Amino acid sequence: MLFINNTSISPYFNLSAEEYLLKYMNEDIIMLWQNEPSIIIGKNQHLESEINEEFVKEKRLKVVRRLSGGGAVYHDLGNLNITFFQSSKEIDFMKYTKKIQELLNTIGVNAIADHRQGLTINGLKISGSAQCIHRGRAIFHATLLFESNLDNLNVALQSSERSLTDEKYVKSIRSSVTNIKDNIPVPLSISEFKIIIKEFFLNNNNLSSIYTFTNSDRAAIEKLANEKYSTIDWNFHKNNKICLDLK
Repeated sequence: MLFINNTSISPYFNLSAEEYLLKYMNEDIIMLWQNEPSIIIGKNQHLESEINEEFVKEKRLKVVRRLSGGGAVYHDLGNLNITFFQSSKEIDFMKYTKKIQELLNTIGVNAIADHRQGLTINGLKISGSAQCIHRGRAIFHATLLFESNLDNLNVALQSSERSLTDEKYVKSIRSSVTNIKDNIPVPLSISEFKIIIKEFFLNNNNLSSIYTFTNSDRAAIEKLANEKYSTIDWNFHKNNKICLDLK
């Protein structure tokens, strides 16, 4: 298994990296990454009914459609993302949720999993997940709200559009949220938490090595970002069947 500390904060690059690692690498991988302020929507969502367009324009937020299912999420540099990649005929997504619970236990957080494999503290959500399967290879993507701007999160995802009745679109399920940083017994910075995450997975998952994107990897990912994930066609008029939606 490989561990990738992806230092890019571009949502176009990062979501392209997920697709690249899913389709063009065979190893089991864990990737840790962050996005600049942005909204990431699920592959089967109606964008205009998920976002606050006025706020998005005011804050110049990037809005990007991912290749996995699930609902819309707000990202900023106070949010951490962990993506697991696995090649297997038998995919057990719950094991990744349990791993994140174990990780959080190391910093004194007892997180509870809900039926959608999100995580809560005292009933408030700190993590959401989305999954995708493509030709026997799977992604499990989880967010971790560590010190996000929750005011911006709540406003960004308040759409003025009326609820859709078209069943082909996946509607986000809104939840009350909190930051992990506000629920830990000992003060911890996000940089320190990132080190804890890296050490946890290196020490507990028999990772063979740390992997760094090669020049060839980066060129392929940037090409995918330019031709797909940064385009109006993908983000606003998506019609793609790359994954089996499990939500």
